[in-house]
Amino acid sequence: MSVISTSEVTSLLSPVNAFLHCETPQSWIEEAQKEENLRVILTDHLICELKAAQSAMYLLRRYVADEETSKVLLGWLKPYEDFTYRHEGDWQSLNTKHLSKNVFNTEGLDPFKKDMLDKMVMLIKEELHHFYQVLEIMHELGFEYKSVTSSRYANGLLRHVRTYEPEKLVDKLICGAYIEARSCERFAKLAPYVSEDLGKFYVSLLRSEARHFEDYLTLAGQIAKTDISERVAHFGNVEKSLIESDDDELRFHSGAPQLS
Repeated sequence: MSVISTSEVTSLLSPVNAFLHCETPQSWIEEAQKEENLRVILTDHLICELKAAQSAMYLLRRYVADEETSKVLLGWLKPYEDFTYRHEGDWQSLNTKHLSKNVFNTEGLDPFKKDMLDKMVMLIKEELHHFYQVLEIMHELGFEYKSVTSSRYANGLLRHVRTYEPEKLVDKLICGAYIEARSCERFAKLAPYVSEDLGKFYVSLLRSEARHFEDYLTLAGQIAKTDISERVAHFGNVEKSLIESDDDELRFHSGAPQLS
């Protein structure tokens, strides 16, 4: 696992922090760093990696793939979904070696769809690799995988998505950008307070996560028929509210914890 220098961390976080409308509350950091909460944080992080892959997969199936390719794509995720949601299969058998954009018929695809294909296949491969890495860490720590309930965060963003195209796609891409950016910011916030190995892992994720949010924004700008800055600002304010407001549970993307 490569180690990123302090200067590179600062460089990677600069656009992320400029994009987000607020920092993670200190109260979240204080709860998340507690040893008794580490299993929940890692488990939710694990599930978030799968959901990120699922979101990217949805975009490919909805906007790029034909019917036959869509079936292949579902097969990519099935072992991960079986393990996560149905508690089936051996986590050590999970891998991403079979993921390839070669299953797509790219003939006749417009430049936007080709760009989406390139970006989303890479994102899926990286997110599923991170999924496996978190499982490895949990195994090393002696944490058996057990499901946790989802936070309100993603649904809180998605309920503001418009219902007609292409605005629906634009909004979904902007939501993806904020989710990825917040993940990146939280990796950096939490890294100094956990074990050295886990901290190095979180910092190592910054390279890909920092690029993911920009990929989503680039795609949103390409498909929009008008300037997207107003929608980006709107979702930024929504995301800020979700992060800063009180939350009765602790999750990787939860707000300020008010735990009983």
